[in-house]
Amino acid sequence: MREHFRFFKKLYYALGLILTIVFIGIIGYVWVEGWSVFDAFYMTVITVTTVGFNEVHVMSDWGKLFTAFLIITSFGTFAYAISAVTTYIVSGDYVKYYKEFKKMKSLQNLSGHTIVCGYGRVGNQAAHDLKFYKKKFLVIERSPEVSENDLNETMFIKGDATKDKILVDAGVKTATALITALPKDADNLFVVLSARELNPNLKIISRASSYSSMRKLRIAGANNVIMPDTVGGAHMASLVVNPDVMEFLDLIKISGKAAMNLEEIDFKELPENLQFCTINNLVAKAEKGCNVIGYKSAEGNYIINPDGEIKIGPGSKLFVLGNPNQIKSFNNLFGIKPSS
Repeated sequence: MREHFRFFKKLYYALGLILTIVFIGIIGYVWVEGWSVFDAFYMTVITVTTVGFNEVHVMSDWGKLFTAFLIITSFGTFAYAISAVTTYIVSGDYVKYYKEFKKMKSLQNLSGHTIVCGYGRVGNQAAHDLKFYKKKFLVIERSPEVSENDLNETMFIKGDATKDKILVDAGVKTATALITALPKDADNLFVVLSARELNPNLKIISRASSYSSMRKLRIAGANNVIMPDTVGGAHMASLVVNPDVMEFLDLIKISGKAAMNLEEIDFKELPENLQFCTINNLVAKAEKGCNVIGYKSAEGNYIINPDGEIKIGPGSKLFVLGNPNQIKSFNNLFGIKPSS
């Protein structure tokens, strides 16, 4: 209710003034002249709007005095209120605030989403890939140079991500992940500390510019810390040493072409009758095409090309490789709903 009033307070104030004037007029005529409520209402309206109609009934001296008082006190106020309402509608402010109000309501109902802090070079790419993955996400950016139009209908909050209130408005308490890609390591550290305090179960991925910052960000609560320059340099070097391997890996990563997808499937996403079966049993029931190429145990150990006799247990994950249609068929077959 507070947000509703904040967005439409100008309209509420204007309507409140109009209703107050009408209420005072009705009470005055009923009390001074003894008229009915309907007659008092009609007389009040033709008086404050100065339309010049005849009086409803012959008035006493006290009635005339009250009418003069009502005209003097309400003329400017009523004109201002009508002007404010008209301007609010004609100028388009109503549409603007209504969109803001709808956005705020949708943010309040948002859950299981990813928050991207910063819409620079790194944040832009992260948002682009999340959109391709069809993941729910929103962007926080404080730069006045970035507007909602620049994000192509992406959910957007203009503000400072280092402020707790902005993170709360972005739904950090119900989010599943947060990517902080701010240009300064100190700001990223601040975001990580605040987000971890607000949501202990949040998966936090942070950008870093130096090796010394990586350790601090991990201590602050970041699950993963990425140095874009280092990753980019290592990738370019790998293209020199193993060009075909790197191109193949780039193809597996969901980029624009998406000829092949590598997807992780959590133990919790599997149907109950398959949660403790072996990898061989799972693959035997699947349509051919998808391959389980990796396994992560509950202890965090990774196994490449896992043995088919490994049992899928709580806290574990499977890594499945296939093209988009094969992955979709695999998920549909086992009733797996990928996180949105």
